Amino acid sequence: MQGRLILSDGTVFLGESFGKEVATSGEVVFNTGMVGYPESLTDPSYFGQILVLTYPLQGNYGVPGKKFWESKKIQVKGLIVQNYIDHPSHFESQKTLGEWLKDEGIPALQGIDTRELTTKLRKHGVMLGRIEVESRVKNLESRNQQSRLSTLATSDSIYDPNKENILPYVSCKKVEVYGPSTSLRMNKKNIVLIDCGAKENIIRSLVKRGVRVTRVPWDFNPIASPPAGGFDGVLISNGPGDPKQAKATIETVKQLLDAGVPTFGICLGSQILSLAAGGETYKLKFGHRSQNQPVLDQNNKKAIITSQNHGFAVDMKSLGKEWLEWFVNLNDGTNEGIRHNKKSFIAVQFHPEANPGPTEGGYLFDEFLDLI
Repeated sequence: MQGRLILSDGTVFLGESFGKEVATSGEVVFNTGMVGYPESLTDPSYFGQILVLTYPLQGNYGVPGKKFWESKKIQVKGLIVQNYIDHPSHFESQKTLGEWLKDEGIPALQGIDTRELTTKLRKHGVMLGRIEVESRVKNLESRNQQSRLSTLATSDSIYDPNKENILPYVSCKKVEVYGPSTSLRMNKKNIVLIDCGAKENIIRSLVKRGVRVTRVPWDFNPIASPPAGGFDGVLISNGPGDPKQAKATIETVKQLLDAGVPTFGICLGSQILSLAAGGETYKLKFGHRSQNQPVLDQNNKKAIITSQNHGFAVDMKSLGKEWLEWFVNLNDGTNEGIRHNKKSFIAVQFHPEANPGPTEGGYLFDEFLDLI
């Protein structure tokens, strides 16, 4: 089957289908990571987006078991690659990438010039787009066909994940507990994880440090309904969409800050914490989605390499003087982390759990537990 990616400005990229033969639409974004497509595809932060992978070979090591995924299913709306490898080689591979995509109903195209597409997205900024799959694509250069495609690409039928609150689609539906049980807790800490689309490795990173994790839905208020045995701190997870749409979560975090509860925000969680503190967020031109983003710790002037996946950033100037800029992106100077000058409130825009990606930021989980 042949297929095409149609951008909102009418630009058409032709390719060949290797996923589910269905149409889809969403925000077209790119990731420059060389590895980690199973983790990226299952990252809830990609919900509502068509993901372009810039590394030219994808699928070459197949798909591992669910214990390696970052959520229970593929979260992207569609996938775009240059070359798909349908004969993977890895001892943990259980199926091909194409089989996995078809099983989960996700369309995908290969043979796309991802270099040209990424250059366009970098110059223009992220765009809405649509994937169409059909048995034969003819005469796309004709004036009538191009006009029809341009009309289709700019119609209301294209999904924009930033126009609604999409956290209910990616958050857990009920309270879930990981790590030591209440009876065995003793001196172990209990961290409430507000699930805005949390990656599984956040939970793994906390549990391996011996703490108990109580995972709650995005709109759960731990102050109004404390979990059994109480809690010692709150972590606001990563997630998709415009942070300003998460009004219930922002209100909950306001109450946590007023109560002085130790709070740690990751990625979307950093943006939500900043909004709760009275700050502002804004949309980046093409976002940060890679495994090699350098950030500078403003306290010790140490640079670390980080894994990132976000399209919005915090406006540091909008926050009060009690908030300090903690990390800065060394590529574009945008904010990558904040902390309160007196209280135990911290947040980072990157992923300290880093899966996939470098683990240099993992010490931040220890720092949060030390604050508690």
